[in-house]
Amino acid sequence: MNEINPTPTVEDYLGVIYTLDRDGESIIGAKLSELLEVSPPTVTVTLKRMIRDQWITMDARKEIHLTPKGIEAAVSIIRKHMLTEWMLSRILEVPWSQVHEEAHKIEHSISVDVADKMQERLDDPECCPHGNPLPGHEEITQNWKPLIEMEEGDRFIIRRIHEFAEEDGNLMNFLQKNKVQPDQIGIIKEKMPFNETITLQMENSTVPLGFKIAKLLFVEK
Repeated sequence: MNEINPTPTVEDYLGVIYTLDRDGESIIGAKLSELLEVSPPTVTVTLKRMIRDQWITMDARKEIHLTPKGIEAAVSIIRKHMLTEWMLSRILEVPWSQVHEEAHKIEHSISVDVADKMQERLDDPECCPHGNPLPGHEEITQNWKPLIEMEEGDRFIIRRIHEFAEEDGNLMNFLQKNKVQPDQIGIIKEKMPFNETITLQMENSTVPLGFKIAKLLFVEK
């Protein structure tokens, strides 16, 4: 019997499930519906097919878990995606804020052999251009804290923009415009819990962010 390869849709699901699992999140259909921006019935149908094809299992609490086969496929597509982001950024000079969207259009058609050549050409990066770790390099993020945990007056270095923030093109354009990018230095100018805003001083610009976004940015104090 021939091995079934994941479709682009299944690869998208596997990537999100892997990322949630990496972050220690419980994974249920409703969360996938929100993150993938598809209807709950569509998620249900896709998950049933993924269970049938042994990409995932679902326990009695309706929580989703990757099978070993699912983990292997998820690692492969995430690796291809992140390497493609670097190729677009370094070689083609696609703007930082746009490489995630462009890589998503390409990643599904890249072979393992091509991905291996990309990794060699790119000098084995441990994270993507947004600071998220390639599978197997999660330890590099262990000392990075969510921006939301910083206090007024704290000085920090931006290290990582979470994958789920990358999905918002307008947000990424805003972050690039204001230099809220990996390796940039900033200061917490103001933190206002009553209206859930945090204000950064980045070089010569003042950057207001909501707490929801601040939870997806990771920094080193």
